Amino acid sequence: MITLRPARERGKTRTSWLDSNHTFSFNRYYDPSWSGFRDLLVINEDFVAPGKGFGTHSHDNMEILSYVVEGALEHKDSTGGRGVLRPNELQRMTTGTGVSHSEFNSSSTAPVHFLQIWIIPDHNELKPEYEQRLFPENERRGRLRLIASREGADGSVSIHQNVKVYDALMSAGDKLSYSLGGDRHAWVQVIKGGVALNGTPLGAGDGAAISEESELLLRAEHDAELLLFDLA
Repeated sequence: MITLRPARERGKTRTSWLDSNHTFSFNRYYDPSWSGFRDLLVINEDFVAPGKGFGTHSHDNMEILSYVVEGALEHKDSTGGRGVLRPNELQRMTTGTGVSHSEFNSSSTAPVHFLQIWIIPDHNELKPEYEQRLFPENERRGRLRLIASREGADGSVSIHQNVKVYDALMSAGDKLSYSLGGDRHAWVQVIKGGVALNGTPLGAGDGAAISEESELLLRAEHDAELLLFDLA
């Protein structure tokens, strides 16, 4: 069973410096039909104006992934974690017992486009952690590259949940397949371009919840970038 979440139906937050699209309920946007999927709680697609960003604020008991599509995002947090996140990199923050952090567009001239992803951890009150890793484009070109997992397998970042996150860059006509265990679920989020998922078309910003499907077949209708979440 594949349930579509069209990009045009996402929630919206818009200010003078932020254009944010909410796949799931977030902040003042609430849709009881889309309040997360399994342990995946938030996918926000954010566009932040040059020199602007999110001032210091706090989180707890959440696994937060940041994925930059274009531009550069500067991060600072109370664990001492800091850096500038760029395309081809993934940042993981375990907020656990509590973390204060800020995120800013490090450019004074160009916007930054990034995804913020929240995953519910398997335990609360974990020790806060920060991790940032590079995943070169050639490792993701024409294949599903594991970028986050519970054990940090294959050089992925470690997350405290029974979830695997894959990233893929596909050229038009490329085909990929993924076997999903009988008791597993999946979410596919298209970042750029367009793909067919088991024959169902998905465009940029579209997502799809997948259950009771043993095999996922992805075909790029156009050059595409996507994330695949394998969920308990």
